[in-house]
Amino acid sequence: MLDLTASSTDIARALCDIPSVSGDEKALADAVERALRPFAHLEVVRDGDAVVARTDLGRPTRVIVAGHLDTVPINDNVPSRFETDGDETFLWGRGSVDMKAGVAVQLKLAAELADPVHDVTWIWYDHEEVEAEKNGLGRLATTRPDLFEGSFAILGEPSNGGIEGGCNGTLRAVVRTRGMRAHSARAWMGENAIHFAAPVLAKLAAYAAKTVDVEGLAFREGLNAVRVSGGVAGNVIPDLCEVEVNYRFAPDKTPEQAVAAVRRMFDEYEVEITDLSGGARPGLDAPIAQSFVEAVGGAPRPKYGWTDVARFSALGIPAVNYGPGDGQLAHHDQERVPVRQIEDVERGLRGWLTAV
Repeated sequence: MLDLTASSTDIARALCDIPSVSGDEKALADAVERALRPFAHLEVVRDGDAVVARTDLGRPTRVIVAGHLDTVPINDNVPSRFETDGDETFLWGRGSVDMKAGVAVQLKLAAELADPVHDVTWIWYDHEEVEAEKNGLGRLATTRPDLFEGSFAILGEPSNGGIEGGCNGTLRAVVRTRGMRAHSARAWMGENAIHFAAPVLAKLAAYAAKTVDVEGLAFREGLNAVRVSGGVAGNVIPDLCEVEVNYRFAPDKTPEQAVAAVRRMFDEYEVEITDLSGGARPGLDAPIAQSFVEAVGGAPRPKYGWTDVARFSALGIPAVNYGPGDGQLAHHDQERVPVRQIEDVERGLRGWLTAV
């Protein structure tokens, strides 16, 4: 059982100790649902392994606060533990950063805030860490669009306790070169597809990453080879080589423009687009977003990695990332979150939702 009267840090530790690798979120979703059902101010909805809780106070504005329940695979980092390094205490464990500390803050506030200044829809969803077609937030947006009515959205992705606006888009493509098989002892009889891929790699190595200003935030792009495969056997000239490319593009571009840019760069090759998700503009010019920035404090930063704020942005809902933890430690074997950041994020979100 999850005790939502405990501190957000203790709730985070309890969440980390319930394994929820993508595809195996049921036990955690069950625990979240059971913990929320007793609160009379919340309407609780279960959809697969996603749990939604919302207030209905007739407020003129509604905000959506969301977080995913799943993690990448465990690697000897469950059960969780506390460790102190100097003046800082950390919660260690799979999911502590990405993003059970953020979920813990959200659960505690959902249980305690019966009279927020905005109506709130809290969403905890499944399958964020795997391919986009399985994403629980995407499923909910299709099956229950009524749950996505709102003026502003906050995603509890790790942001070091600061606000990160928008996010880059991401594209994956396979660039193929083809040749002709032959015995490697008579290589002149064939055409080596791996050798033909050398110019592809040279283009990628020479690529200069761009920094693009979008609504006052500087988004850094990236274009990289992330996988190379080819070859048949140790004595055969290969007839196929595949270079998988990942393009992280600034949110000033549409997905279609990103595809066109990659195809132009490799126009003499066979290119297959295998994954594509648009980015999200920061949306920080919305008055409700500005009130959140003012309440939390600090200067907003860009989000370089793709997050589900893009799903909200596509629905016309301004969205930001705001959660405890260093995103560079997400998925890391040394995944850990400072307890201070958990407390700070709870304080910031609580203050804004109660106008304190």
